[in-house]
Amino acid sequence: MQEFMLLFRQPTYDQSTITPQELQALIKKWQDWVGGIVAQGKLGSAGPRLAQEGKVLRSGGVITDGPFVEIRERLGSFLIVKAESLEEATTLAHGCPALDVDGSVEIRPIMKQR
Repeated sequence: MQEFMLLFRQPTYDQSTITPQELQALIKKWQDWVGGIVAQGKLGSAGPRLAQEGKVLRSGGVITDGPFVEIRERLGSFLIVKAESLEEATTLAHGCPALDVDGSVEIRPIMKQR
């Protein structure tokens, strides 16, 4: 069994416009989807949700505010899943709530330590 990181990206949006009911529905979608992965025994670990603010350091020492200054997507969080192959890990990514809002899931194998 190999480990894969699922990186969740979704469009940036003004979170102050979401109602408490919409937020609860969104949280439930994520809980149900992750719960399905847990039920299959495929969850390695859940990464913490990332805050929206931040800094980006580029070569030459250039620093910009926020990781989303030039992009329309933001990296929201990640999971580590266990799968036999990249194809199986990709199958586990189906149903991710980020996909419902035109987001994406990047699936990357985690290299084994030497």
